[in-house]
Amino acid sequence: MNRRNFVKQTSLITGIGATTGFSFLNALFEQDGYKMTPLRNNVGFFTEKGGTIGWMASNNGIVVVDTQYQDSVAHLIEELKKKTSRQIDLLINTHHHGDHTSGNIAFKGLAKQVVAHENSKANQERTSRNPDNTLLPDTTFKSGKWSKKVGDETMSLHYFGAGHTDGDSVVHFENANIVHMGDLLFNRRTPFIDKSAGANMASWQSVLEKTYNTFDSDTIFVYGHAGEGYDIQGKREDLKAFQNYLQKSLEYVKKGIDGGKTKEALSDVNEIPGAPEWKGSQSRTIDAAYMELFEGK
Repeated sequence: MNRRNFVKQTSLITGIGATTGFSFLNALFEQDGYKMTPLRNNVGFFTEKGGTIGWMASNNGIVVVDTQYQDSVAHLIEELKKKTSRQIDLLINTHHHGDHTSGNIAFKGLAKQVVAHENSKANQERTSRNPDNTLLPDTTFKSGKWSKKVGDETMSLHYFGAGHTDGDSVVHFENANIVHMGDLLFNRRTPFIDKSAGANMASWQSVLEKTYNTFDSDTIFVYGHAGEGYDIQGKREDLKAFQNYLQKSLEYVKKGIDGGKTKEALSDVNEIPGAPEWKGSQSRTIDAAYMELFEGK
């Protein structure tokens, strides 16, 4: 897509989006195997491979949330440069995993500030295989809420406790009322529960409850990953559904062990009772639940 068409088509979004919905917009921005999906107030998300990237792009502020990989995030940077020539004001990492941070290095010299929870930075330092090819956060926060105004938008990072890891941030574009969940929500897709980085399924349920109560019915939520046939964006009800999945998984494992079943026997299922939408092998979830309940990890 050339610059003239990009600007022309971007100027049509407000009027067309109101009459045709997001399906038209998705098709409009689909190109070369990646997709720039606008939501509202100059905020949207980018998909290609790895965890979903959030973005805000206007003439007075640019924000990027997560970075996938170097080759894929290069496409995002290219599109942002077509939108505006300003430097990227803020890069945010929701957590440390490689499919969300391997593209960080592409922002060296481009991003004015890189921010994450302090545990996320520590996890990235601990797991980095090539420190010379890694761009670490230069700003961290410990608990509660971190905020910064970028252009017309206020960016807020919330830390509600351990979940997918011990360093996951919930990222809020306040004026647009869009929340990037990172991997705190796998929409109808079996999650990765990183026990090596402090994941906790019981606490994760509390994190989702706090997130649900912090935002409202108008909030658009963007997820790190989604199962086949499910959206990468959604509403508060998805948080309750995933909370239920985690709860039912812990209950299933506890009941099974109490009944004399081995972990291997419990793992031989493609669905957790009471949470049928999460289909496929449940072995990773059951292993994590077993560690949490019976090994104290």
